[in-house]
Amino acid sequence: MNDLRLVIFDVDGTLVDSQGDILAAMGAAFAGEALVAPDRATILSVVGLSLPDAIAGLVPDQPDAVQRRMVVTYKDAYAERRRAGGPADSPLYPGAIEVLETLGRDDRTLLAIATGKSRRGLDALLGSLDLGRHFVTTQVADDHPSKPHPSMILTCLAETVVAPARAVMVGDTTYDMDMARAAGIGSIGVGWGYHPAGLLRADRSIDDFAALPAAVDDLAGGTA
Repeated sequence: MNDLRLVIFDVDGTLVDSQGDILAAMGAAFAGEALVAPDRATILSVVGLSLPDAIAGLVPDQPDAVQRRMVVTYKDAYAERRRAGGPADSPLYPGAIEVLETLGRDDRTLLAIATGKSRRGLDALLGSLDLGRHFVTTQVADDHPSKPHPSMILTCLAETVVAPARAVMVGDTTYDMDMARAAGIGSIGVGWGYHPAGLLRADRSIDDFAALPAAVDDLAGGTA
């Protein structure tokens, strides 16, 4: 019998506080089209969606050609900040690495990523923080419909052969929680991210990374 369990992480606002990079890159995308950028809260409200969907949500009245250029400008600006700034511009949240290592020491607990980032963006981030070794599968927006479509989670389950009842999604946005529900797995909402915790409607909520292992045990079962 397969007794593996799977913990799937969002990235921005969950594992790393990347708002500095996100806000700067979005500012560049708006400036490139001589548009006024929205305020911080509005920009962070679309974090988690794939970039084309996020841009479309911020400038729904702009032509498709403008939106496509903004996507390219954002990606280039973000990549340049990553090259210039290193990991300090998207630091890990306190306790994140300790919990990844704790969960990873259990050979029946697999870790995965489901993110609205591109493959280029995710690989650069994981490389700069030496995080790639923790995850057995990483799903990105390049290969799937945007959250909250369940495709990324369903692919994680298929690749690891883990039953939905033994899997959880950890995230900071309503898109993460809705994606988990659509895929039929448990959801854990974190209180330090980009959407108000009260809006998440998660199966479990945590305010500190140290509380995550117990929440995983509660929703996905233990491994002892």
